[in-house]
Amino acid sequence: MPRQFISHAISTVALIALGALSASAADNAAIKEKAAACAGCHGDNGISQTENIPSLAGQPDQFLQWQLVFFRAGSRKNDQMQPIVEEIGNEDIRSLGAYFSQLAPPKGPEDKDPDLSKKGAQVATGRRCASCHTDTYAGTKAVARLAGQREEYLVKALFDYKAGQRVGGGVAAMADVAYAMSEEEITAVAHYLAHLQ
Repeated sequence: MPRQFISHAISTVALIALGALSASAADNAAIKEKAAACAGCHGDNGISQTENIPSLAGQPDQFLQWQLVFFRAGSRKNDQMQPIVEEIGNEDIRSLGAYFSQLAPPKGPEDKDPDLSKKGAQVATGRRCASCHTDTYAGTKAVARLAGQREEYLVKALFDYKAGQRVGGGVAAMADVAYAMSEEEITAVAHYLAHLQ
C-alpha cells in the first residue's frame, strides 16, 4: 500500500509538472506570436533594420514595459504604435517586456568615423550619461539601453527631448540634458553610442 501511494504521488507530481511545462510552452508560443507582430517595424529578434525605428532586443524589461504603458496612455505618441498598444493588456505588456529583454542586443556596426566617436565619448562623459544608463550604456531597470541602438533613432530621440516633444519616464532628466546639447554634440554622442559593442 505505501508503495502504491508513493507511485501515485510521483505520477501526480509528474503530471502537474508536465502540465506546468505545457502551460509555459503555450505561454511562450503566445508571446512569440505577439512579438512577431512587432517584427514588421522593429525587426526579427527585435533588431531594427528600419530608419528611426528602435531596436528592442536587450532593452531592460521595465523600460520596455513603461514605454508600452506611456504609448497606451497617450503620453508618448506615435501613429503606428497607438492602435497596437490599445489592443494589449497589462499581462501582454509584462510578457513582451520580459521577452525582448532576454534577446541578444544589437551589436554596433563597424565605426568608420572613430574621431566622431571620440568626441561623442567626451560628450557622454561631460553630460554624465553613464550615471543613469550605466558604464556600458546597457541601461538598467526603467532606463534605456543606448549601446548599439540605431544612430539616427538616437539623434531623433535627443532632438525630441530637446524640443519637449517626448515625454514619459526620465523626461525631466533627459529634457534637461538634451536641451543644453548642441546639434554637433547630439550627432557625436549618437554616433558613439550606436557603435558601441
